[in-house]
Amino acid sequence: MPNSVVLLNVHANRIEAEIQIPLVELQAAYGHAVNDSSAGLIERLGPQLRAYLIQHIRPQTPDGRPWNVSISELAVQETQNPINGVYRELTAQAQLVPPVGADVRQFIFYYDVVLHQVVTHKILVSVRQDWARGQIADDQPVQVGIISLDIVNNRILPLNVNLESGSTWTGFQSMLKLGMRHIAEGTDHLLFLLVLLLPAPLLVHGGTVRRFSWGSFGGVRYSLIHLLQIVTAFTVGHSITLLAGSLGWVRLPSQPVEILIAVSILVSAVHALRPLFPGREAWVAAGFGLVHGLAFASTLANLQLDAGPMALSILGFNLGIELMQLVVIGLTVPWLILLSRTSAYRYVRIAGAVLASIAAVAWVIERITGQSNILTKSVEQVAGYAPYVLVVLALLALFFTRRMKQANV
Repeated sequence: MPNSVVLLNVHANRIEAEIQIPLVELQAAYGHAVNDSSAGLIERLGPQLRAYLIQHIRPQTPDGRPWNVSISELAVQETQNPINGVYRELTAQAQLVPPVGADVRQFIFYYDVVLHQVVTHKILVSVRQDWARGQIADDQPVQVGIISLDIVNNRILPLNVNLESGSTWTGFQSMLKLGMRHIAEGTDHLLFLLVLLLPAPLLVHGGTVRRFSWGSFGGVRYSLIHLLQIVTAFTVGHSITLLAGSLGWVRLPSQPVEILIAVSILVSAVHALRPLFPGREAWVAAGFGLVHGLAFASTLANLQLDAGPMALSILGFNLGIELMQLVVIGLTVPWLILLSRTSAYRYVRIAGAVLASIAAVAWVIERITGQSNILTKSVEQVAGYAPYVLVVLALLALFFTRRMKQANV
């Protein structure tokens, strides 16, 4: 249905709103051929459209004081609808600022764009992001209400917006959970770290790069120190670029970053097969951690938060990442150390490295071409069975450890 949509991003002292208006309805109300002649619409009628929108968007405080309304970006979106043909809409970015001392979470929303002429029109108002309530743009928008014509009284009723109060703690918690979810769902990030940890308990044999090979178990103390160095280095690396990227100090296009993440998995997989940088795994983890951190940062940068919430979000998001990493490592590493003491670990290490290599190559192809392939889809499906894979790993560790003890007896 050709309804308008108003999506609210709630901040501490203002509301950023995205307004989506179907051009076919706007044309009937506005009196210009904005739908029939949509090409170059913003260049032709940009100032007039902004003035029209400001005239018909009038939020005010419960005691009647008007808010300040400004319109920044305007754009025309066009999609092909298989039923109705081409569908066009005007997208406007509006800033709604309450008067001094007024509560940004309580206001009366007078809005009659299009509706002042097209009485069948409806405006769907939803909250898309409300950091203080723990709601972010990745979540499903929460509908506040619908603005329409009151047919009985033949008048357009305003929408009373009364948002529940939020808190800094709620916002921080939501970022902590977001960081944990980002890692739990980030198969590529976890795969890089786990594959780099595969050979960590092993000693290196050989004196030159070409003759290097993975040897026997290096001992529990050696393994734990080596593992701690790699995990710490990765944490330091991604924390640096997470901070820099979230604050806008460093910004790279997402495609090369995602390709480099896939390459990092491929490099760590080859290293798990044959030592490429023995003794320098921590430096490699830190270097590739810088790349992974840029991918983490894009999640926060897209939220466009103010300075205070952004600082807390960086802290909470990073803590969430670390907590989930520690959970995964704590559930996996003991079995790797146990297995690495047996002769079967060679086959586990090679199998893990080969599978990770295949996944990495598939991701590189997908991220270069922009087209998914059967291998990447398979990886995502297998990732859903990660708990069962962990159980199999534990059973293998216990079985071969017991077998080794029996052989020694």
